[in-house]
Amino acid sequence: MGLGAANALLLPCYPPSLQFSSSRPLHYFPTPTPTLTWCRCSSNKVKVLKVDGERIEYKPGLLDDIFLNFFRNKMVQEVGWDSEKAGYDGLIEVAHRLMKGKSNQETQLSAVRVLKSLFPAWLLVLFKMLVAPIADGKVASMMNARATALSCKWLMGPCSVNSVVLPDGNSCSSGVFVEKCKYLEESKCIGICINTCKIPTQTFFRDYMGVELYMEPNFEDYSCQFNFGVPAVSPTDDKALKEPCLEICTNANRRRELGRRESDITQCPQL
Repeated sequence: MGLGAANALLLPCYPPSLQFSSSRPLHYFPTPTPTLTWCRCSSNKVKVLKVDGERIEYKPGLLDDIFLNFFRNKMVQEVGWDSEKAGYDGLIEVAHRLMKGKSNQETQLSAVRVLKSLFPAWLLVLFKMLVAPIADGKVASMMNARATALSCKWLMGPCSVNSVVLPDGNSCSSGVFVEKCKYLEESKCIGICINTCKIPTQTFFRDYMGVELYMEPNFEDYSCQFNFGVPAVSPTDDKALKEPCLEICTNANRRRELGRRESDITQCPQL
Protein backbone atom coordinates (compact mmCIF):
# COMPACT_ATOMS: atom_id res chain seq x y z
CA MET A 1 0.00 0.00 0.00
CA GLY A 2 1.79 3.16 1.16
CA LEU A 3 5.02 1.57 2.40
CA GLY A 4 6.94 2.80 -0.65
CA ALA A 5 6.53 6.38 0.53
CA ALA A 6 9.19 5.81 3.20
CA ASN A 7 11.88 5.46 0.58
CA ALA A 8 10.45 8.42 -1.32
CA LEU A 9 11.54 10.68 1.52
CA LEU A 10 15.14 9.58 1.00
CA LEU A 11 15.27 10.21 -2.75
CA PRO A 12 16.75 13.46 -4.14
CA CYS A 13 14.43 16.07 -5.60
CA TYR A 14 14.96 16.03 -9.35
CA PRO A 15 13.21 18.50 -11.66
CA PRO A 16 10.02 17.03 -13.17
CA SER A 17 11.43 17.06 -16.69
CA LEU A 18 14.27 14.69 -15.79
CA GLN A 19 13.76 11.04 -16.71
CA PHE A 20 15.10 8.41 -14.33
CA SER A 21 16.66 5.13 -15.34
CA SER A 22 14.03 3.20 -13.39
CA SER A 23 11.38 4.39 -15.84
CA ARG A 24 13.08 2.61 -18.72
CA PRO A 25 11.48 -0.72 -19.60
CA LEU A 26 13.48 -3.84 -18.87
CA HIS A 27 13.80 -6.18 -21.86
CA TYR A 28 14.08 -9.91 -21.50
CA PHE A 29 15.50 -12.18 -24.20
CA PRO A 30 15.04 -15.94 -24.53
CA THR A 31 17.97 -18.13 -23.49
CA PRO A 32 18.29 -21.89 -23.90
CA THR A 33 19.20 -22.48 -20.26
CA PRO A 34 18.35 -20.67 -17.02
CA THR A 35 20.57 -17.64 -16.54
CA LEU A 36 20.89 -15.06 -13.82
CA THR A 37 20.75 -11.52 -15.16
CA TRP A 38 21.42 -8.26 -13.33
CA CYS A 39 19.12 -5.45 -14.43
CA ARG A 40 19.99 -2.00 -13.13
CA CYS A 41 17.15 0.08 -11.74
CA SER A 42 18.49 3.40 -10.44
CA SER A 43 21.27 2.51 -7.98
CA ASN A 44 19.82 -0.82 -6.90
CA LYS A 45 20.27 -4.27 -8.44
CA VAL A 46 17.32 -6.49 -9.15
CA LYS A 47 17.78 -10.23 -9.77
CA VAL A 48 15.63 -11.65 -12.56
CA LEU A 49 15.71 -15.36 -13.42
CA LYS A 50 14.98 -16.21 -17.04
CA VAL A 51 14.00 -19.63 -18.32
CA ASP A 52 13.32 -19.92 -22.06
CA GLY A 53 12.36 -16.26 -22.19
CA GLU A 54 9.75 -16.55 -19.42
CA ARG A 55 10.18 -14.30 -16.41
CA ILE A 56 9.67 -16.09 -13.11
CA GLU A 57 7.64 -14.52 -10.32
CA TYR A 58 9.46 -12.01 -8.12
CA LYS A 59 11.15 -13.75 -5.20
CA PRO A 60 11.36 -11.73 -1.96
CA GLY A 61 14.74 -11.21 -0.34
CA LEU A 62 15.89 -10.28 3.15
CA LEU A 63 14.86 -6.63 2.83
CA ASP A 64 11.43 -7.69 1.60
CA ASP A 65 10.99 -9.89 4.67
CA ILE A 66 11.85 -6.93 6.87
CA PHE A 67 9.23 -4.78 5.13
CA LEU A 68 6.63 -7.54 5.41
CA ASN A 69 7.21 -8.12 9.12
CA PHE A 70 7.23 -4.40 9.87
CA PHE A 71 3.99 -3.83 7.96
CA ARG A 72 2.33 -6.89 9.45
CA ASN A 73 3.22 -5.83 12.99
CA LYS A 74 1.55 -2.47 12.41
CA MET A 75 -1.58 -4.21 11.12
CA VAL A 76 -1.60 -6.56 14.12
CA GLN A 77 -1.42 -3.58 16.47
CA GLU A 78 -4.45 -2.03 14.76
CA VAL A 79 -6.46 -5.25 14.67
CA GLY A 80 -5.45 -6.56 18.10
CA TRP A 81 -5.05 -10.07 16.70
CA ASP A 82 -2.44 -12.05 14.82
CA SER A 83 -2.59 -15.13 12.64
CA GLU A 84 -0.75 -18.32 13.52
CA LYS A 85 0.40 -18.53 9.92
CA ALA A 86 3.83 -17.20 9.05
CA GLY A 87 4.79 -14.80 6.29
CA TYR A 88 2.48 -13.51 3.58
CA ASP A 89 -0.31 -16.01 4.33
CA GLY A 90 -0.53 -14.67 7.85
CA LEU A 91 -0.61 -11.09 6.57
CA ILE A 92 -3.62 -11.91 4.38
CA GLU A 93 -5.47 -13.42 7.34
CA VAL A 94 -4.81 -10.27 9.37
CA ALA A 95 -6.11 -8.18 6.46
CA HIS A 96 -9.35 -10.19 6.46
CA ARG A 97 -9.64 -9.72 10.22
CA LEU A 98 -9.20 -5.96 9.75
CA MET A 99 -12.60 -5.92 8.04
CA LYS A 100 -14.42 -8.17 10.50
CA GLY A 101 -17.31 -6.49 12.31
CA LYS A 102 -16.64 -3.09 10.71
CA SER A 103 -18.38 -0.97 8.14
CA ASN A 104 -16.46 -0.17 4.95
CA GLN A 105 -15.71 3.33 6.21
CA GLU A 106 -14.44 2.03 9.54
CA THR A 107 -12.18 -0.45 7.74
CA GLN A 108 -10.80 2.28 5.49
CA LEU A 109 -10.04 4.51 8.49
CA SER A 110 -8.28 1.60 10.20
CA ALA A 111 -6.14 1.01 7.13
CA VAL A 112 -5.23 4.70 6.95
CA ARG A 113 -4.10 4.55 10.59
CA VAL A 114 -1.88 1.58 9.70
CA LEU A 115 -0.26 3.56 6.89
CA LYS A 116 0.27 6.60 9.14
CA SER A 117 1.91 4.42 11.78
CA LEU A 118 4.64 3.44 9.31
CA PHE A 119 6.17 6.93 9.55
CA PRO A 120 7.18 9.40 12.24
CA ALA A 121 4.51 12.10 12.32
CA TRP A 122 7.06 14.89 11.82
CA LEU A 123 8.35 13.24 8.65
CA LEU A 124 4.93 13.29 7.02
CA VAL A 125 4.44 16.93 8.03
CA LEU A 126 7.78 17.99 6.53
CA PHE A 127 7.22 16.06 3.30
CA LYS A 128 3.79 17.60 2.81
CA MET A 129 5.08 21.07 3.67
CA LEU A 130 8.42 21.13 1.86
CA VAL A 131 8.39 18.52 -0.92
CA ALA A 132 4.79 18.19 -2.07
CA PRO A 133 4.46 21.81 -3.31
CA ILE A 134 7.56 21.66 -5.56
CA ALA A 135 6.72 22.03 -9.26
CA ASP A 136 2.99 21.73 -8.59
CA GLY A 137 3.44 18.33 -6.99
CA LYS A 138 5.25 16.68 -9.90
CA VAL A 139 8.47 16.05 -7.97
CA ALA A 140 6.67 14.41 -5.04
CA SER A 141 4.56 12.33 -7.43
CA MET A 142 7.63 11.07 -9.31
CA MET A 143 9.47 10.34 -6.07
CA ASN A 144 6.59 8.29 -4.69
CA ALA A 145 6.19 6.39 -7.96
CA ARG A 146 9.83 5.31 -7.91
CA ALA A 147 9.79 4.48 -4.22
CA THR A 148 6.67 2.35 -4.68
CA ALA A 149 8.10 0.45 -7.65
CA LEU A 150 11.38 -0.19 -5.85
CA SER A 151 10.18 -1.12 -2.39
CA CYS A 152 6.70 -2.66 -2.67
CA LYS A 153 7.34 -5.71 -4.83
CA TRP A 154 7.11 -7.86 -1.69
CA LEU A 155 3.47 -6.78 -1.32
CA MET A 156 2.25 -6.50 -4.91
CA GLY A 157 4.68 -8.46 -7.06
CA PRO A 158 6.56 -7.21 -10.15
CA CYS A 159 5.90 -3.57 -10.98
CA SER A 160 7.53 -0.74 -12.91
CA VAL A 161 7.35 3.02 -13.35
CA ASN A 162 5.41 4.32 -16.34
CA SER A 163 4.01 7.60 -17.62
CA VAL A 164 0.56 8.96 -16.85
CA VAL A 165 -1.40 11.96 -18.08
CA LEU A 166 -1.80 14.63 -15.41
CA PRO A 167 -4.88 16.86 -15.07
CA ASP A 168 -3.05 19.66 -16.92
CA GLY A 169 -2.70 17.39 -19.96
CA ASN A 170 1.05 16.85 -19.61
CA SER A 171 2.65 13.44 -19.41
CA CYS A 172 4.72 12.60 -16.33
CA SER A 173 6.60 9.48 -15.28
CA SER A 174 4.67 9.32 -12.01
CA GLY A 175 2.79 6.09 -12.59
CA VAL A 176 3.40 2.55 -11.39
CA PHE A 177 2.09 -0.48 -13.22
CA VAL A 178 1.64 -3.65 -11.16
CA GLU A 179 1.66 -6.65 -13.47
CA LYS A 180 -0.38 -8.96 -11.25
CA CYS A 181 -1.16 -7.81 -7.73
CA LYS A 182 -0.22 -10.50 -5.23
CA TYR A 183 -2.29 -8.84 -2.50
CA LEU A 184 -5.47 -9.07 -4.61
CA GLU A 185 -4.72 -12.57 -5.85
CA GLU A 186 -3.99 -13.97 -2.39
CA SER A 187 -6.87 -12.21 -0.61
CA LYS A 188 -9.30 -13.36 -3.34
CA CYS A 189 -11.59 -10.46 -2.48
CA ILE A 190 -12.51 -7.19 -4.18
CA GLY A 191 -13.67 -5.84 -0.82
CA ILE A 192 -10.21 -6.39 0.69
CA CYS A 193 -8.64 -4.60 -2.27
CA ILE A 194 -10.99 -1.62 -2.14
CA ASN A 195 -11.32 -1.15 1.62
CA THR A 196 -7.85 -2.04 2.90
CA CYS A 197 -5.73 -0.90 -0.05
CA LYS A 198 -7.15 1.29 -2.83
CA ILE A 199 -9.26 3.84 -0.95
CA PRO A 200 -7.05 4.04 2.20
CA THR A 201 -3.89 4.44 0.11
CA GLN A 202 -5.44 7.20 -1.99
CA THR A 203 -6.61 8.93 1.18
CA PHE A 204 -3.27 8.57 2.94
CA PHE A 205 -1.20 10.08 0.14
CA ARG A 206 -3.64 12.96 -0.38
CA ASP A 207 -4.23 13.89 3.26
CA TYR A 208 -0.87 13.11 4.88
CA MET A 209 1.71 13.50 2.10
CA GLY A 210 -0.01 16.10 -0.06
CA VAL A 211 0.15 13.89 -3.16
CA GLU A 212 -2.90 13.08 -5.27
CA LEU A 213 -3.27 9.42 -6.23
CA TYR A 214 -5.77 7.50 -8.31
CA MET A 215 -5.48 3.70 -8.31
CA GLU A 216 -7.06 1.60 -11.05
CA PRO A 217 -7.19 -2.11 -10.20
CA ASN A 218 -8.10 -4.48 -13.03
CA PHE A 219 -10.12 -7.34 -11.59
CA GLU A 220 -9.83 -9.44 -14.73
CA ASP A 221 -6.06 -9.81 -14.94
CA TYR A 222 -5.26 -8.55 -11.39
CA SER A 223 -3.03 -5.76 -12.66
CA CYS A 224 -3.16 -2.30 -11.12
CA GLN A 225 -2.24 1.18 -12.31
CA PHE A 226 -1.05 3.78 -9.77
CA ASN A 227 -1.49 7.36 -11.02
CA PHE A 228 0.45 9.69 -8.73
CA GLY A 229 -0.44 13.32 -9.35
CA VAL A 230 -3.94 12.44 -10.55
CA PRO A 231 -6.88 13.05 -8.17
CA ALA A 232 -9.03 10.04 -7.28
CA VAL A 233 -12.48 10.03 -8.85
CA SER A 234 -15.59 10.22 -6.69
CA PRO A 235 -17.00 6.92 -5.36
CA THR A 236 -20.07 7.29 -7.58
CA ASP A 237 -17.84 7.49 -10.68
CA ASP A 238 -15.26 4.90 -9.64
CA LYS A 239 -15.92 1.78 -11.71
CA ALA A 240 -13.77 -0.32 -9.36
CA LEU A 241 -16.46 0.05 -6.68
CA LYS A 242 -19.09 -1.47 -8.96
CA GLU A 243 -17.28 -4.65 -9.97
CA PRO A 244 -18.74 -8.11 -9.20
CA CYS A 245 -17.00 -10.71 -7.05
CA LEU A 246 -13.85 -12.33 -8.38
CA GLU A 247 -14.13 -15.76 -9.95
CA ILE A 248 -11.75 -17.05 -7.27
CA CYS A 249 -13.75 -15.55 -4.40
CA THR A 250 -14.40 -18.37 -1.92
CA ASN A 251 -17.52 -16.70 -0.50
CA ALA A 252 -19.04 -16.23 -3.96
CA ASN A 253 -18.40 -19.87 -4.79
CA ARG A 254 -20.01 -20.90 -1.51
CA ARG A 255 -23.07 -18.79 -2.27
CA ARG A 256 -23.20 -20.36 -5.72
CA GLU A 257 -23.15 -23.84 -4.20
CA LEU A 258 -26.07 -22.86 -1.98
CA GLY A 259 -28.09 -21.93 -5.06
CA ARG A 260 -28.40 -18.22 -4.33
CA ARG A 261 -29.67 -15.78 -6.90
CA GLU A 262 -27.07 -14.66 -9.43
CA SER A 263 -27.29 -11.05 -8.24
CA ASP A 264 -26.57 -12.21 -4.69
CA ILE A 265 -23.65 -14.29 -5.92
CA THR A 266 -21.90 -11.69 -8.06
CA GLN A 267 -22.32 -8.65 -5.84
CA CYS A 268 -19.47 -8.41 -3.33
CA PRO A 269 -21.00 -8.04 0.15
CA GLN A 270 -17.91 -6.10 1.23
CA LEU A 271 -18.67 -3.17 -1.10
